[in-house]
Amino acid sequence: MIKIVSIAALALTMASCASVENILHSPSDTRSVTTTMTATNAEKGLITMQSHHSVQETADKLAAIIESKGMKVFARVDHQKNAQGVDLTLRPTQVIMFGNPKAGTPLMQCEQSVAIDLPQKILISEDADKKVWLSYNDPQYLKTRHNIKGCDTVIDNISKALNGVSTAAVAK
Repeated sequence: MIKIVSIAALALTMASCASVENILHSPSDTRSVTTTMTATNAEKGLITMQSHHSVQETADKLAAIIESKGMKVFARVDHQKNAQGVDLTLRPTQVIMFGNPKAGTPLMQCEQSVAIDLPQKILISEDADKKVWLSYNDPQYLKTRHNIKGCDTVIDNISKALNGVSTAAVAK
């Protein structure tokens, strides 16, 4: 069972990395990157930004920022370490699950099915070019996915919080 879960996690991570590569390195994208590159993959509902740190450093920084903002880190999953445990290789990949009932509960009161996407999760991964990326679910995508109505302020607050902690974690 553990092998099946690990393989599924590996497949999901690899698919996510591939889609990030497609978004951020499209041939028509000739913009220069100054400090932080951010992209939104509307189809998959991900917001992705490049980090100036390693996966470990970005994840450590993110966890510290989350906790300093009064949120709780519920779990930290090191997919690379888990893959090594079953004799597989994976580039550095971590997921941090976190939240605050003051933010999540009002969202679930709007539409309880959004609980499947809570607590919030942020993926930090390294691509084949050794670039580190931070990705999270776009709250606007969750709004659409769960047909959330009348909770724009809640969605906006969550968007601001996710952007704030993510931007701080990837900054130089």
